[in-house]
Amino acid sequence: MTDIIKVNNITSGYQNRPVLKGIDFSIQEGEFFGIIGPNGSGKSTLLKTLSRSLKPYQGNVHYQQKDIHAISAQELAREFAFVAQDTVFNFSFTVWEIVLMGRIPYIGRMRPETPHDLEMAKESMRTTDTLALANRFIGALSSGERQMVLIAKALSQQPKVLFLDEPTSHLDIGHQVKILNLIKELNQKHNITVVVVLHDLNLASEYCDRLLLLNEGRVYKIGKAEEILTFQNIEEVYKTLVIVNRNPITKNPHILLVRKEKT
Repeated sequence: MTDIIKVNNITSGYQNRPVLKGIDFSIQEGEFFGIIGPNGSGKSTLLKTLSRSLKPYQGNVHYQQKDIHAISAQELAREFAFVAQDTVFNFSFTVWEIVLMGRIPYIGRMRPETPHDLEMAKESMRTTDTLALANRFIGALSSGERQMVLIAKALSQQPKVLFLDEPTSHLDIGHQVKILNLIKELNQKHNITVVVVLHDLNLASEYCDRLLLLNEGRVYKIGKAEEILTFQNIEEVYKTLVIVNRNPITKNPHILLVRKEKT
């Protein structure tokens, strides 16, 4: 497969405080790529840097061999879609209005939508099973419904790369699986490259083609789940005891916690 994103020696952070230091790796076209690591390791910072939401202090990110900061914002918005964690919207917006916002890179903010724009919004809602919610206000939805609407908005951009920051946080297991099954289906059927930050290591193991494990702002290791999710790596990075065995159906690594007994 061809590299679609290439990261070259980036250092990135906030207010002159580096969070990421000397990061190098690449993401292949059509890959379901997971970013994992403990709290404070720089996962969200890395996702923002990859998607051009945050400019690195040094180094660069190339998309299809072009520096992302040399690509216009409108052009990049037709290539990249970002589903942020805990996105806040004005509660007076309806679901339909939210999803139509994904068409802004194609029509601008002041021009009316074309029939094609309306159809793309409807199609993204059909794909995410949110069409029945079209006239409801975003603030009246459950967490799982809101997350599906945000994915529908992202899909209406017709992106080649979909970035998601912990899309299953605060959701029950049923909604977690539903959302990740949908994202995996989009990845496989439409060849959308997915770059996702995940907190749950077992979900990362089941859905991601490759994993990047961050530790203290640096790449600790990168590779397939069976290479990354070993008890040695997890205990070293997360500072906790675990047992790693295999999912009896998928054969992917499965992590079990070890409770510390009182002495």
